[in-house]
Amino acid sequence: MTHPLVIAIDGPAASGKSTLARRVAARYGLRFLDTGLVYRATARRLLDAGDDPADGDAARRHAEALVPFDLDHPHLRGEGIGNVASLVASYPEVRAALLPVQGRFAKEPPGSVLAGRDIGTVVCPDADAKVFVTASIEERARRRTAELRGRGEAPIYDRVLEEIMERDRRDGSRTVAPMAVAADAVVIDTTDLGLDGAFNAVREAIDRRLGRTNRR
Repeated sequence: MTHPLVIAIDGPAASGKSTLARRVAARYGLRFLDTGLVYRATARRLLDAGDDPADGDAARRHAEALVPFDLDHPHLRGEGIGNVASLVASYPEVRAALLPVQGRFAKEPPGSVLAGRDIGTVVCPDADAKVFVTASIEERARRRTAELRGRGEAPIYDRVLEEIMERDRRDGSRTVAPMAVAADAVVIDTTDLGLDGAFNAVREAIDRRLGRTNRR
């Protein structure tokens, strides 16, 4: 019996990794997990309970109590919850609580595509294929601003840019599982690529790593 196929797609905030990972999962017939949601769901539980995001112990308790239903909460998107999730994700005890959850999901047949910031380095270091998706910070802020406006919000570009810069700083400097490019990952810069172009670049990189023939 072949082992479940695991594909890791990492990248910074607003790089498009989750959108691309979802399309990759559909192409290969695999399960999909946006691992950022487990941190957003933890942050949502914490806020809904009225707990302080600066309280690492409280964040850990909510992470340990997380259930699949929490990932379907209607209010897991937006910059506000994203910033709290980034803070929650910096706590070693929270990451330790959520690591086995992500690992178990990845190994369930027929396999999975996981999107995050430390999938290829920590969650699934033995993934069959690893891709790190990035883009210039200005382009990422532009994309996030457009995304928020599409949801009916009224974001200010400069503020979105500042928040993404802060999230990059926090994600890259945390002591446990900082965002980093895995040594065996293929880096794809999507700054000048549309969604289809970015998907084709990611697909071709994965096919090469898996030794498959590219088919559009």
